[in-house]
Amino acid sequence: MTAASPPRRPGVDALARIGHPVPPLDPADASPHAFPDGGTWRTEIPSVEGPEALALVLKESARLDLPVHRISQGSGVWMLSDAEITEMVEGCAERSVELCLFTGPRGTWDIGAATRTDSGGAGLRARGHDALAGCVEDALRAAELGVRCLLVADEGVLWTLHRMRESGALPADTTFKASALIGPVNPASYAVYEHLGADSLNVPSDLTLDHLTEIRRVSRAPMDLYVEAPDDLGGYVRMYEAAELIRRGAPLYLKFGLSKSPGIYPYGAHLREHTLATARERVRRGRLVLDLLARHGADGGMSPLGSRLPGDLRRFPAPEGN
Repeated sequence: MTAASPPRRPGVDALARIGHPVPPLDPADASPHAFPDGGTWRTEIPSVEGPEALALVLKESARLDLPVHRISQGSGVWMLSDAEITEMVEGCAERSVELCLFTGPRGTWDIGAATRTDSGGAGLRARGHDALAGCVEDALRAAELGVRCLLVADEGVLWTLHRMRESGALPADTTFKASALIGPVNPASYAVYEHLGADSLNVPSDLTLDHLTEIRRVSRAPMDLYVEAPDDLGGYVRMYEAAELIRRGAPLYLKFGLSKSPGIYPYGAHLREHTLATARERVRRGRLVLDLLARHGADGGMSPLGSRLPGDLRRFPAPEGN
């Protein structure tokens, strides 16, 4: 059996024919890590804000033959009824798709003024004990209804939920995903989030390829990265870099966001048409990315559908008795 050909880099053959130099790839830049199933990348559709949007995403992904590993929601557990959460859990289970819901109160919706200043204050973090407790309540409620992935935007919330998982207060197979809005931007901070209990970490979509390589030298925790970022995260479109993002950042979730689109958090029926239209387009954007990978022979290495666990990660020891 012959070895698979290396992926074709965009435009490289045509550039070579006209004598235009192409920077060589350095094998030392490649991530040595993978998911426990052996795959190097998975897919995620973000901003799926309720059962109706979920049904549309599942229908469109089947129509466009887009494999989906994870679907995430941004408005929060508290913005969904028990019936809505149950419907989303059941819909995802039928397709072996992981469902990830955001936890509780966050600073950007709180009464504190700092988040409305030019500096942004403490951002999405949970302000005070009551906000922390609200996130804990959301986590417990979601877990009771069958949700096994929780999105977190505060280091203290993350550490608290991890300790609850370790103690058995949350199911052992619950995973925690760090929000893009608190995403680490250097290798040391990335490793800290892993030690605090994160099972996958959104990194800001403006990190360079070298930044991804630097992170992979210190941590194997799965990385989430918007191939196309919403405007409030910069609006970056990095489709042509998808193969290199995987090579440098594996194990990596390719997130299919949408630029030039107003925010929808917290979602309600008044945003229905816009939310459904953007959900449909996110699926189409995902298909475009996978088509591009296929054209370049870089679509190998996808985790099997239904895969969700991150493998063994490093954690801080939890204190005893408090």
